Amino acid sequence: MIVAVDAGNSRIKWGIHDGSAWRAMGALPTEKASRLTEAAAGWPEGADVVACCVAGPAVEAVVETAAAASGRRLHWLRSTASAHGVRNAYEPPERLGADRWAAMIGARARTAGASLVVCAGTATTIDWLDADGLFHGGLILPGMRLMCAALSRHTAQLPYAEGEYRGEPRNTEDAIVSGCLHAQAGAIERMFAHAEGEAVCLLTGGAARRIAPCLNIPYRMEETLVLDGLLRCVS
Repeated sequence: MIVAVDAGNSRIKWGIHDGSAWRAMGALPTEKASRLTEAAAGWPEGADVVACCVAGPAVEAVVETAAAASGRRLHWLRSTASAHGVRNAYEPPERLGADRWAAMIGARARTAGASLVVCAGTATTIDWLDADGLFHGGLILPGMRLMCAALSRHTAQLPYAEGEYRGEPRNTEDAIVSGCLHAQAGAIERMFAHAEGEAVCLLTGGAARRIAPCLNIPYRMEETLVLDGLLRCVS
């Protein structure tokens, strides 16, 4: 049994894999990371734990404590120059976020061709992996919630918007949400046009399902892409 843990800025997500399939999933807000040890009581005793973290040393320490209970061995995924068929051209390679690295390793396991790997979370990352497994580079932009929150925080009369996407928005809430979705989709589509011929766009992350209907390119939803990449690193 393997437990994969993705400790992000907004949520800590985990999955339990039995060697054939994901058998259980869980998540909690990163601001409540101290509860992870309690949640980990339900993880299999003696299982290997593989994790990535972009939420800082304090959250890493919580993951280490949770993993140590019941004799579990912890493996941290760190970004390297190459791993599992993916080569890293980031400058320098170790500066690449470990969650992005895990997602690309997961993407490489899903498709042998070129891919555009989109992780739509607190930030949206858009990474180009070519057919030979070379990561050329990618984009980082504020995620949907951050975009909406920035407008509310830094303007006098715009609210935090809980609107809907509209082709022709006619109220402020819909105008904000539609504008932010256009920005997300536009960045993805521009990067997709930059990628080579038959690339497939793979979407994961909490905002992926909200962004997907706005895209004018083919895409596939991959809910467990980061966890799949983590799993590959210990299986």
